[in-house]
Amino acid sequence: MLIPSQSAQFDKLSVAVPTFIRHPTLRTLAERVQHETLNAVTSPAVYHSYSTSRSARILDSLYQTPIADASILVAITHERHPKLLLTRRAAHMNSHAGEVSCAGGKYEVGDGNNVVTALREACEETALPPNKVQLLGQLPIQTSKSGMSVRPIVALIAPGLVLVPEMGEISRIFWADFETLLTQPTVEYAVEYAMQDQVATMLTPSWQVDGETVWGLTGRVIASLLETGFDRQLEWYYRIQDSRL
Repeated sequence: MLIPSQSAQFDKLSVAVPTFIRHPTLRTLAERVQHETLNAVTSPAVYHSYSTSRSARILDSLYQTPIADASILVAITHERHPKLLLTRRAAHMNSHAGEVSCAGGKYEVGDGNNVVTALREACEETALPPNKVQLLGQLPIQTSKSGMSVRPIVALIAPGLVLVPEMGEISRIFWADFETLLTQPTVEYAVEYAMQDQVATMLTPSWQVDGETVWGLTGRVIASLLETGFDRQLEWYYRIQDSRL
């Protein structure tokens, strides 16, 4: 359960202002993610209004976004050599057991919007305080293998925060070097997959990060982040390996 003082209150959340971000990689990312976030809003008045601050328009856009089944926090450290927060799910979990993920989880009625869901779940899973998060915006919806809609929320966090895995859900917290993700080629990963009473081998792109394999929905989210922020085009596929080879 959350400590009440750490509960995320949407109207008190902080939005990062690109012009105040010193490091060029993060400034570019902030500008591009916020542009896409404002473009995606249904109300043109929010995008074109100059009577309110950019931060207020970003929050308005996030608040207006339809609620997804689940939301995740794509948290990047605000420093010269930024890192992306990743977790490995506990082996006993009912879904995605042992897989790499961003902190996050299912929407609860009391959340009210996707951002609060992502921050609440990140706090529960890693003890990341919501008041230490600066929002950048959001990425397009992804669909999990179970059919759930997942909304990625992108944010900056301070480097050096003491994070603690909630062992009931998370077995490990680790970090991906962000600039390496920008240039590192993906590696094809083979996954055993049950299909119609038989096991097939599925091939898909992945990143190797600190001894972990990052693939699946988390890989697609990272690919979407790199495309939105830096125009890095990555082919993301799932292909059944031909057993005759």
